[in-house]
Amino acid sequence: MTKIKFGTDGWRAIIAKEYTVDNVKRIATATALWIKQNGGKGVVVGHDCRFAGEMFAEATTQIMGHHGIKTYLAKGFVSTPMVSLGAARLDAYMGVVITASHNPPSYNGFKLKSSFGGPTLPAGIDAVEALIPDDNITDELPSLKALEEQGLLEYTDLEQMYYDEAAAKFDLEAIRNSGILCAYDAMYGAGQTIMRKILPNLIPLHCDTNPGFRGQAPEPIHRNLGELSELIKNNPNIVCGFANDGDADRIGMYDADGVFVDSHHILLLLVHYLHKYKGMSGKVVVSFSVTDKLKKLCEMYGLEYAVTKIGFKHIAEYMTTENVLVGGEESGGIACAGHIPERDGVWMSLLVLEFMAKTGKTVKDLTDEIYELVGEFAFDRNDLHIANDLKLAIVENCKNNNYTKFGDYIVQRVETIDGYKFYLAEDKWVMIRPSGTEPVLRVYAQGPSTEEVNKILAATHATLQS
Repeated sequence: MTKIKFGTDGWRAIIAKEYTVDNVKRIATATALWIKQNGGKGVVVGHDCRFAGEMFAEATTQIMGHHGIKTYLAKGFVSTPMVSLGAARLDAYMGVVITASHNPPSYNGFKLKSSFGGPTLPAGIDAVEALIPDDNITDELPSLKALEEQGLLEYTDLEQMYYDEAAAKFDLEAIRNSGILCAYDAMYGAGQTIMRKILPNLIPLHCDTNPGFRGQAPEPIHRNLGELSELIKNNPNIVCGFANDGDADRIGMYDADGVFVDSHHILLLLVHYLHKYKGMSGKVVVSFSVTDKLKKLCEMYGLEYAVTKIGFKHIAEYMTTENVLVGGEESGGIACAGHIPERDGVWMSLLVLEFMAKTGKTVKDLTDEIYELVGEFAFDRNDLHIANDLKLAIVENCKNNNYTKFGDYIVQRVETIDGYKFYLAEDKWVMIRPSGTEPVLRVYAQGPSTEEVNKILAATHATLQS
């Protein structure tokens, strides 16, 4: 049988190859055993818009019922944050989301959530992984109808629960009446219904069901969002745009000119809003690939700052034990105080819209405020689909400190929290790290301008492949 190994955020594999009903049942069995070992009684299960998500969610439910664990099963597709919120509000021991997040459409996955409303922490992930049986030992499973009759299955409207939570935490009327015309690209993902429900006047894009995501990985980065950018550029009334990934836990953003606003800038805007404008305090926790500009802003505001390995589960670990104001990743996964300790693309979109509505300022106005504090900068990331031998050789060269320069850029120092971040000069760095969920090598770069970032990336690529 397939060796199942969890990555930075759950297990992901290609549908009908490694990702099969039998393998999902194996993981579900391990999850059920872990819940029982810890005295848990219930689990929330949901799926996003990917192919056969309902089938895999139902198989998981049958396994849970077989082990006497009650399942709160979502009606229709839902976002990952909805399952996390459900786990917290329904007093379940865990949540399970059938999703491969931003991965290509050929993938599906299995995410584990905890009762606190966020990703299961690394120790729990390791424990579940160790319990995965070598084969599917459960042949005869109860039907969903039988489980419902036994009280072991309850269908739950997680989307309504999420809407009620948003209505309680945001001034939705102020946002709706602000005159802000917003475009929204669901990327055919699970955010499509809730965003239109919260913001009836938004201009929707790719807000229909397409399990193949039109052949494109539903990751909200600029190279995947050309239609959204053009929509904004061609409509002078649109003042901002947002996008979410397949399970709506990541955010992508555009200003009124259709210019992409990366996660580093969004994180800076949120810390600025929550601390300076709302008077909130707490620690700021980010993953290793996030800009150092955030550290500079935290020092100016007197906020504690911490850096973790890649993977939101490491940030969530802080959020369960400390007062965290904002936690986030370069990839668009961001969480904040006043909500569950879970990255949430829809929630962060609403927070930015509230910032705009309360101040009457545009995204560019607010970004300029940030630049006055920490200075201008640009960022980009390239994903290199290269031969595995070359990828391994590059990683080995990084381990052995063989890279002392990239083109004309001299390496000043290196940090190795998770991957290899090479500092080249003030406000310039390049980072190299193999993906934990896809067969790619990620190369990240920061510089004072987009032109400089492109030069850094080009020099780095030439060095890596020489």
